[in-house]
Amino acid sequence: MENKALLMDCCDQMGVSLSDAQAEQFMTYLSLLLEWNEKMNLTAITEHRDVVLKHFADCLSLIPHVAWKEGMKVIDVGTGAGFPGIPVKIAKPEVEMTLLDSLQKRIGFLQEVGTQLNLSGVEYVHSRAEDGGQNPEYREQFDLCVSRAVANLAVLSEYCLPFIKVGGQLAALKGPDAEAEVEQAAGALKKLGGRLVEIKDVTIPHTDLSHKLVFIEKVAPTPKKYPRNAGKIRKDPL
Repeated sequence: MENKALLMDCCDQMGVSLSDAQAEQFMTYLSLLLEWNEKMNLTAITEHRDVVLKHFADCLSLIPHVAWKEGMKVIDVGTGAGFPGIPVKIAKPEVEMTLLDSLQKRIGFLQEVGTQLNLSGVEYVHSRAEDGGQNPEYREQFDLCVSRAVANLAVLSEYCLPFIKVGGQLAALKGPDAEAEVEQAAGALKKLGGRLVEIKDVTIPHTDLSHKLVFIEKVAPTPKKYPRNAGKIRKDPL
């Protein structure tokens, strides 16, 4: 199955509505990702089919599980090559998307993707997560934070929850150990103003991949001292 048809079929099976024009945007994204990947490290996954399944479809698995609204403010913390923020923005152009990453070169790549895909309503922020979370421009400004970062949930929550308004949510794309991570993060969530809503199992069509979506609601403001600096967060997780 060629790449565009494969993506469309995955979306059909997952209950994601994607137009032909949106699928074309993904194909442009695919070629830009692989072209830029030759100059800088964006992804270890370089087979076209694998990018479609393991990056695009994987990120899009989030779409059916969120109540998307016009003008909803979404931030992708530690977006890297744009995952899951750019797939979410392509599928849901009505949201306002902020892509935050600590590496200027990656931000340059994301801006090029945004230009080539004619994406509007996207802000590209070069910042470390712990600095962004303390910046009044971004602190507690977002309805939804999405993250596909590898950090465990206690660490990820300290990076992400400061960005979210009370009443907003964190949606974390996690691996099969999500339940154990949630248990370990219980104390951190309480300190940061978060509460577990649910853990959803997701399967990716045409693969043996399955992962979990962890939804955490922001129920109280995050105390001013969080996020701490990166060294403290890593050495002494909450």
